[in-house]
Amino acid sequence: MSMPTTPLRPRALFAMGRSHRDALFPPEAVRRLSLSCEIDPELLVEDFAQVPGLAGLDDVELLITSWGCPPLDAAVLARMPRLKAVVHAAGSVKHHVTQACWDRGLLVSTAAAANAVPVAEYTVAAVLFANKRVLEIAGHYREHHAVEDWTLRFPGFGNHRRTVGLVGASLVGRKVLELLRPFDFELLLADPLLDHATARALGARLVELDELLAGCDVVSLHAPALPETHHLLDARRLALLPDGATLVNTARGSLVDQHALTAEVSSGRIHAVLDVTEPEVLPATSPLYTLPNVLLTPHIAGSLGGELRRITISAIEEVERYCAGSEFAHPVTRAALAVSA
Repeated sequence: MSMPTTPLRPRALFAMGRSHRDALFPPEAVRRLSLSCEIDPELLVEDFAQVPGLAGLDDVELLITSWGCPPLDAAVLARMPRLKAVVHAAGSVKHHVTQACWDRGLLVSTAAAANAVPVAEYTVAAVLFANKRVLEIAGHYREHHAVEDWTLRFPGFGNHRRTVGLVGASLVGRKVLELLRPFDFELLLADPLLDHATARALGARLVELDELLAGCDVVSLHAPALPETHHLLDARRLALLPDGATLVNTARGSLVDQHALTAEVSSGRIHAVLDVTEPEVLPATSPLYTLPNVLLTPHIAGSLGGELRRITISAIEEVERYCAGSEFAHPVTRAALAVSA
């Protein structure tokens, strides 16, 4: 009588920048992966053109990708005839998941939900500091070494009953709404794909974008970068923000007309917390580096340092689900990708 055979585990391959692989998948993470799939920790693809012939690709069933993964176009997919799934250990898959992937019928998963957590946390911190005028007060105190009547200087400042508006009910936007719920805010939301009932369930009141901009103390952007959202906040819409309002952008720099924003904050009329800009790194002459009413950070809101562990766990769990024959917990569909980051 023949003995039952053990099912072959799917062959997996890392495709990402080396530094990201080292940060996301240390030895203990690779050991856990190896319990579900066959994976060579030394084999890493940063450029498919550099992989000679079919070596290391022809039997790959599962790609584990992250930042730095090259595009998976038709020519690349032709070299991986057995490829069935892509698990992305990062946020957006738009940089590497091409039309050819959907034509092949590949299953795609993302750790965007895990990456949304630190972005949302950064945003909440920005909202709380903005309403409390922490940056301005700290700057004045550092320069003058003196205490003023801050209520006289900033009438009505603080976080009690302020109005906060979110543009976009993305994964990050929804997480921000969840984290802001315990605070004493009025929450507004603008998203053309949402209805009033869904907005109420998220804890916000759905309004048109112009109404939101005109009525908020803080406005936070969480919309995707699409042709129709390019410079969504132009000079006209930025002018709708009340005097003293703060604009927070942790989404994409292209959502805001950079020249119009620079003019507004240079006048001192509004404030800004910017983790993303257009271009990504501003010219050295940009006044945004030095204006006291602007906090400029170099795209750090997303997962960094110890926060990467959350992404690693999410990706490993998706690999385990796939290898067990289960559906992904965080699938990406072609339709959803068309209106997301």
